[in-house]
Amino acid sequence: MTFLQKMRGAGQSPPRVSTTEILWSWVGSFLGIAAVALVHYRLLGQSELLLLIGSFGASAVLIYGAIRSPLAQPRNLVGGHVLSAIIGVSVWQLLSGTPFVAAAMAVSLAIAVMHLTKTLHPPGGATALIAVLGGDGIHRLGFLYVLMPVAAGSLIMLVVALVINNIPKTRKYPEFWF
Repeated sequence: MTFLQKMRGAGQSPPRVSTTEILWSWVGSFLGIAAVALVHYRLLGQSELLLLIGSFGASAVLIYGAIRSPLAQPRNLVGGHVLSAIIGVSVWQLLSGTPFVAAAMAVSLAIAVMHLTKTLHPPGGATALIAVLGGDGIHRLGFLYVLMPVAAGSLIMLVVALVINNIPKTRKYPEFWF
């Protein structure tokens, strides 16, 4: 098979999910992001701290919309975000003089470490990148970024996922913890 032939694909796209599944995904993502945003704006709105970061939007897709995916399980959600945040902050502190290298290094190292630890969670790459590109507010947090917003926000979204994804008889979450 040639290099270009590989790009043609081999199979069909999966079928559309049921309307009920779409509704539960919507409810879960709405409540999960709303819970994080509520804590962010009500408790932290007047401070330098933040709880709402862009990578949580991608996590919502996985933990509320693709709940059986290995990438959506609690170990991956929390572990992937936390490890990626540690890596992103560390890389920024070491390579802030060359932001383009820091950005690439943070994401690449995050992917490698998530693979090694079996915590692969694609939004973790964004979490590492936010630590580098997030601006002065994020940079001032330093390693506090790992706890607030990353760990705290991940855990809030996990609690919502555990409740919402187990209400309907047709859904079960998680598939595994460790």
